[in-house]
Amino acid sequence: MNDTRLTAAVITVSDKGFRGEREDTSGPALCAMLREQGWDVVYTALVPDEKDMIQKELIACADEKKIALVLTTGGTGFSPRDVTPEATLQVVERLAPGLPEAMRAESMKITPHGCLSRETAGIRGGTLIINLPGSKKASTENLAAVLKPIRHGVDMLRSAGSADCAAPEKPARKPRPSMDQWLREAKADPDADKVGMYLTHNGVVRSTARSRVRQGDESARPVTGMRFSYDREKTEAAIAEAKKLEGVYFIRVWLNEGDLQVGDDIMYVLIGADIRPHAVKALETLVGAIKSTCVKEQELYE
Repeated sequence: MNDTRLTAAVITVSDKGFRGEREDTSGPALCAMLREQGWDVVYTALVPDEKDMIQKELIACADEKKIALVLTTGGTGFSPRDVTPEATLQVVERLAPGLPEAMRAESMKITPHGCLSRETAGIRGGTLIINLPGSKKASTENLAAVLKPIRHGVDMLRSAGSADCAAPEKPARKPRPSMDQWLREAKADPDADKVGMYLTHNGVVRSTARSRVRQGDESARPVTGMRFSYDREKTEAAIAEAKKLEGVYFIRVWLNEGDLQVGDDIMYVLIGADIRPHAVKALETLVGAIKSTCVKEQELYE
């Protein structure tokens, strides 16, 4: 199950998006990144570039919904309508300047225009609020640069006492997704009425070596763990291709990473399709693509 402290909200700030003149791509991309890292995205919103409406959403997320992390995307540039940082500064109680500093530094590695982003971050009660740029590319790059320290910051913010920052850092185990939550989100999706079957896949680390299972090598030593990693862009491309398959309306993927133990989860995949043959084909195609092109698996032995 997800850590109950890891709740998140994503608020897209865009005049054109609010009027339906532009598709919101950054908001869903940020939601996908958060869920992949074990965050439970419990609220999303799309508002125009109006300071009072932005403030209202931020206050509601912090004071009423008690959400741990609130991300905004959009309204951080130099346009007269870009007022997200000003709205944020009006509602936070304590600033967290290191986060936007780190994001701008990362952006500067990609484009000199990164220094023009006016994003800010701060704390209201038990909620961390962070501004991100409006484009899908920039917002996901910025979030990727600080997602690990954000997790530690929320742990400190939500813990009963002060976190021991001087203690040696233990390797963090990537939180598993909640399949119940995934199914709730799937059945709330606009295309849910077209889905007749949901299929799931859960890959785990086994103790039997791959060579013994596939080639019958009786001399293969027992596996004690696995070093697992994946390529995010290739995974997103594989998901995009699977979504093009006939009858497929919903896909959710989670991949683990790091040094895993026997019995640890490697991946979770959820497919929603109109009929069983389409769901089976999509699941087999996507899992096959992930295993063959997206991940690196190194078995560890005694």
